[in-house]
Amino acid sequence: MTLKAGAVAALVSLGVTALVLAGVRGHAIDSREERTGEAALHVIHLIRQDRLPMLLPGDGGRHLQVLDERGAVVAATPRVRDRPRIAAFLPAGERVYDRRVLCGAAGLDGCLQVTVFRVYRPEGDWIVYAAHPVVPWYVSAALAAFLIMLSLLVSLLAAMRTWRAVNATLAPVDAIRAELAEITATRSGRRVPVPETRDEIRLLAETANATLDRLDAALERQRRFTAEASHDLRSPITAARTQLEEALLHPGDTDWPRVGRSVLDSLERLQAIVTDLLELARLDAGVQPEARGRGAEEVDLAALVSAELERSPRGCKRVVPQLQYGVRVRGDRLRLARLLTNLLDNAERHAAEQITVTVRAEGDIAIMEVADDGEGIPVADRELVFQRFARLKAARDRDEDGTGLGLPIARQIAKSHQGTLTIEDSRKGARFVLRLPRRT
Repeated sequence: MTLKAGAVAALVSLGVTALVLAGVRGHAIDSREERTGEAALHVIHLIRQDRLPMLLPGDGGRHLQVLDERGAVVAATPRVRDRPRIAAFLPAGERVYDRRVLCGAAGLDGCLQVTVFRVYRPEGDWIVYAAHPVVPWYVSAALAAFLIMLSLLVSLLAAMRTWRAVNATLAPVDAIRAELAEITATRSGRRVPVPETRDEIRLLAETANATLDRLDAALERQRRFTAEASHDLRSPITAARTQLEEALLHPGDTDWPRVGRSVLDSLERLQAIVTDLLELARLDAGVQPEARGRGAEEVDLAALVSAELERSPRGCKRVVPQLQYGVRVRGDRLRLARLLTNLLDNAERHAAEQITVTVRAEGDIAIMEVADDGEGIPVADRELVFQRFARLKAARDRDEDGTGLGLPIARQIAKSHQGTLTIEDSRKGARFVLRLPRRT
C-alpha cells in the first residue's frame, strides 16, 4: 500500500508538473510570438515609409529577413544577414501571412517558428520572414529540474505518511484475519473483534460479522433442509422395507401383486422426491438452459397454458382459462411448463370445484395467475408454503404423498427467469401470481 501511495503521488505530481509545463510553455510561446510579430509589423511599417535599414535590430533569438520583389535579401538581423533566405514558402493565394515550423532553416541550429508576411509594393510584393526558436516541451532545463525534484519530494513524503498510517491501521485487521482463519463450517458462531475506533476498519468488522450471521443462518437452513430431506427420503424406503419384511415372514400367505404395487408406490414417491431435489439443485446452482441442451426461446404464456391443459386434464375440477394471447416471455419452455404444472397440481388439491388460469399483460410485465376456490392460505403462512418440505395441515390431509417441493421449485423457476411468484389476496381461495419480464 505504501508503494501504491507513493506511485499514485508520483503520478499526480507528474500530472501537475505536466500541466505547469504546458501552461508555462503556452505563455512562453505566446510571448515570443507577440514580440516577433511586433518586430515584423515594425519592419513592414518601415518598408511602407521607405525607411528600411539594411541591418535590422535582433535580440539573438529572433531573426528577421526582408526580400524584395526579385527574392534578394535587402535587410536582415545580424545572424541571417549574409545567409540564404530563411524559408522558401510563401502565403498561399490571397493570404498576407503564413506560419510553419522549420528545422535547420538558413543553416541555423534547432527548429524555428517561421512567419511569412506579404507586403504590397508598386514594383512587386516584398516578403518579410520573422522567426524565433521553438519553445521546447520542458520550456527550460532549470524549470524542468525544479519541478521534477519537487515531484520526487512530494512522492517521498506521501509514501512515508502512508507507511505510518498503514502500520497503525492494520493492527486490528490482523486480529480480524486471525479470527476469520479459525472459523469453519463446523466451528461457526464465532465473530471477529470490532475495534472501538469509528473508521473503515470498524465498518469492515461489522460487515464481516453481518456476513457471518447470514452464513450461520444459511448453514442452519442447510442442516434443517438435509434433515427434512433425509426424513422424506427415509419414509418411502422404510415403508417398502417393512412391507417386504412382513411378506417374507409369511411368503405363502402373502398377496405378492398387492405387495408389489405398494412397493412400487413407495418407489414412485421416492423417485418424485429425488427428481424434485435434483431440479432444486440445478436451480440453486444457476444451471442455464443452454447447459442442459436447451436454448432459451420466446414463449407465449397463453399458448403454453392451453397446451398444458390439453395434455393433462385436471380430473373432476373444472378449469376456466382466461387467456390473452401474444403475451410473450423469454425463457426455458420446459421449466415454465413445470412451474405451471406445479401450480395447477397445488390448486387441484385445494380447489372445491373450479380452478381459474389467467394470462394478461400489464405494460412490460407478463402476468399468469392460478386461483382456486378452496379455503385459501392465511396471510401468515403465505411465505411458509414456499419453504422446502413445508406442508400446511390442510395439504397433508388432502395429499399424504406430496413432497412439499412443488411450490419452492416453482418460485425458483420464476427467479431464474428474473420474475417473482407470490400469493396475493382473492375473494375466495388462494391466488398465485407469476410476474415475468415481457418480450415486446
